[in-house]
Amino acid sequence: MTEGSLCETHSEKKYALARQFRKELTDGEVRIWVGLKGKPEGLHFRKQHPIGPYIVDFYCAKAKLVIEIDGEAHDREDNPQRDERRTLYLEGLGLEVLRIPGDEAMGNSDEVVLGILQLALEKTRPK
Repeated sequence: MTEGSLCETHSEKKYALARQFRKELTDGEVRIWVGLKGKPEGLHFRKQHPIGPYIVDFYCAKAKLVIEIDGEAHDREDNPQRDERRTLYLEGLGLEVLRIPGDEAMGNSDEVVLGILQLALEKTRPK
């Protein structure tokens, strides 16, 4: 599957929403983005990237890796079930989903970024 095929079904509405989300990152997302932007280790990460019916927090196409920062809202109401459906959809596209609690992103952002980079590098190494 190519990166382009993941994006082909998106409407302009979805892209407009993603652009809006990029301007409204949570504090935890901002801390992680600071470490992921600028192609660290040669890896290109996108923030608030549309994939199918969803907009993921961060995406690295080369590693087929989705990173979701889960704030406390993810534990309320039916959000855990929606997160599970979202994860299953993304995994069905051959992507790995890494979920990081928002408080961890806030408190240990440097370590979280290092962990993300290590995982992405492992996934891009020839086997």
